Amino acid sequence: MIAYTLDKLLILDRLGNDEEIFAMMIDMYLQDVDNNCATLASALASGDAKTLQREAHTVKGLLATFADEPGTELAFALEQQIKLKGVDGIEPQIAVLQARIREVGGVLQAELAGQA
Repeated sequence: MIAYTLDKLLILDRLGNDEEIFAMMIDMYLQDVDNNCATLASALASGDAKTLQREAHTVKGLLATFADEPGTELAFALEQQIKLKGVDGIEPQIAVLQARIREVGGVLQAELAGQA
């Protein structure tokens, strides 16, 4: 998967060029990274397709907010796979999605630290 690169201008454009909202959205994303990954892991461990599908949908929206097209596509594909085929054999995709969530979080953390 292509490494995540922050396109701050695109994201700011989507947010009406409001730097305060941008910083707030980053902060919210960072607060949820561990929870998103934990929810995916626990739902996978328990075979809870409904929770996995819902969390993939949530993550899809989060990644789309930060203009991560490859991550958004991955989350969408996972959401659809769970919907159509259930949870069998999706461990590798969940691991990749969790890594992507954390990767985007790391880039956003660096952006937030650079604004201080």
